[in-house]
Order: sequence, then C-alpha cells, then structure tokens
Amino acid sequence: MQRWWVFVLLDVLCLLVASLPFAVLLLVNTPYRQGFYCGDESIRYPYWPDTITHWLMAGVTITATVILVSVGEAYLVHTDWLYSRSDFNNYVAAVYKVLGTFLFGVAVSQFLTDLAKYTIGRLRPNFLVVCDLEWSQVNCSVYVQLERVCRGNAADVTEARLSFYSIHPSFGMYCVVFLELYVQAWLCWKWVRFFLVAFALYVGYTRVSDHKHHWSNVLAGLLQGRWWLASLTSFPNPSPF
Repeated sequence: MQRWWVFVLLDVLCLLVASLPFAVLLLVNTPYRQGFYCGDESIRYPYWPDTITHWLMAGVTITATVILVSVGEAYLVHTDWLYSRSDFNNYVAAVYKVLGTFLFGVAVSQFLTDLAKYTIGRLRPNFLVVCDLEWSQVNCSVYVQLERVCRGNAADVTEARLSFYSIHPSFGMYCVVFLELYVQAWLCWKWVRFFLVAFALYVGYTRVSDHKHHWSNVLAGLLQGRWWLASLTSFPNPSPF
C-alpha cells in the first residue's frame, strides 16, 4: 500500500513554504518609499472605489475553478477517461491533483506579485489624493521624499505605494489560463476560452479606469500570470496520485 499521506504532507508543506513569503511581507508591510516630482501628472487622479474588489475577484475565480474542476473530474472519472494510480478514491485523487497544483500556483503567483510591489514601491495613480500632502512642507523644486508629508491614513498611504504590478490581472490571468488549459485539454469546450480571457482583460481594464494602477502595471500583471502558469505546467508531476 502506498503511503499516500506522506506525499499529501509534503504537498501541504510545499504550499505553506510558498505562502510564507507573502505572510512575511504582509506582516512587515513596509514597501520601498519611492518619492515623486510635483509635476508628475500620473499620480494626480481622483480616488474611486474598486469596480471589482479583491474579495470579489478571488471569490469568483477560485469558486469557478473549484466547481469546474470538480464537475470536470467527475465526468472524466465516470466515463473512464481518467484512472489514478492511487489506492485512494479515484475521483478524490483526481480532484486533489488538479486543485493542489492550482493552489500551489496561486501561492507562488501571489508571492511574486507582492515581492515586486514591496521592493519597487511604485505610486498609484491616485496617490496624491490618498496621501493628502502637507504642501507647506513640500519643496517642489526638488525630488520630494515621502517622509512625514502625508496626512492621510497610514494604511491607505502604504497601500497607495503598492502599484507595480497589479495583482488583479496577474491573479486573474493565472486563474483563467489555468481553466482555459484544463478545459481545452480534457473537456474540449473551446467556446469557454473566449469568456475566460475576456474576463481577465476586463478586470485589467477596471484597474486602470478606477485609477488604481497604471496601464503598464496591468500589462506586467497579465504577463506575469501567463508566464508563471506556463512555467508551472512544465514541471514534472511527482504526485503518487
């Protein structure tokens, strides 16, 4: 009998290790303090609420992935298209393998995005509104540093420094391309691909129209999400399932 629980434990450990850097960055919460020039028009946009919030984005993409994979694997196992080498339940093993790969990719994608955000510290398009500068202390003839010149909420100001690159497009592109490849490989529902890619592009559009990101941040996020999934699918699969 295979010791499947050992491999499951290793998978969980890998997922925790991949998520650890994200947790550390979140706890430290001190991005690089990039300054600005007073004449920079790219950070003078108004503050607008999110068209698609972080929770809505995660809820839609993760829920859609879980439902589609669960239904898809049930169909494939039922029709004998899939057979697992595991001594465990064939359907559970199949779902575990697909969703486990998906969650590991999500963790690493999140880490890569946050690493860029915190090390670069690019200012969001609505930064000046969020910062609420104390203009009497600002010398616009030189490059302005951000120490003690913002009167806005500290947490909001920190968030306004995390523009590059956008997590919505990177996470969205990773999820939709994952689903696209899954659907294309097993279920052959080619018409679904259009809606998946359109959703990812729409999410990226809202990040620019809501003045949360520069267009280059959104483009970088889309490319990162696509690149990481391509890298992930090239890894060998050591799972005993």
